[in-house]
Amino acid sequence: MEHQIRTLTARLLASRSLPRTDPLVRRALVDEAFRVELDARLANVGLQLIDNPYAAHVAVALADDMHEPVFGATREYAASNIGLTRDQIALLVIIWALIVLPKRERQVNRQKLADDGQNDLFGKDTPLAHGEAVAGSLSEASLLADFAHVLGHKTYVQGKLLSRLAQLGFIERRGGLIFEGPLLDVLLDYRLLADRIIYGTLGEVLAQSGHPPPSRDAFTPPEPENADDDAEEND
Repeated sequence: MEHQIRTLTARLLASRSLPRTDPLVRRALVDEAFRVELDARLANVGLQLIDNPYAAHVAVALADDMHEPVFGATREYAASNIGLTRDQIALLVIIWALIVLPKRERQVNRQKLADDGQNDLFGKDTPLAHGEAVAGSLSEASLLADFAHVLGHKTYVQGKLLSRLAQLGFIERRGGLIFEGPLLDVLLDYRLLADRIIYGTLGEVLAQSGHPPPSRDAFTPPEPENADDDAEEND
């Protein structure tokens, strides 16, 4: 186990993220003793393993008590601990909302992009899907048409914003489309962001741009259609 722990730790440090399907990552997720030792090795150097079961990758990040000692003395930390500018963060959140919000709905409902959920009687019992089976892509041209004028201009968004997000692993750009990158869903906290986007100003901005967010987060059950009628009957 010692060699495997060292190997996985080194690969995480070198790559920052690894797919959940990786054999050593899978062992870390199911073998408690292995995970405890891995967590201890990472904690010794101020890091922690970030694991979101809905994300296709795991990642390493600074331990919570290391944020201030590592980044607290720099001006950039006020906005981002990876050096993102405010407009890069704004675009990141927009892309996260357009890709991850609908993706999480599909995952919770055990649906895939090509499935409306009506063809599988046992959909709720199927394994949780990851990656492009449930995560849609965005047209880069459409994204630029809808938001470039807010963030600057087309060339700036392409050259300074999208390129930086791709470099950091938040997105992948292929054939004029933007796909979820390995860090998009694992480093941004759905439970923290979803309601703020859906019920906040950004939700209104997205709706005005033709991209209305879901009416509620994926973990909030819909209200019964006859709830009001039942209440009146009980009265």
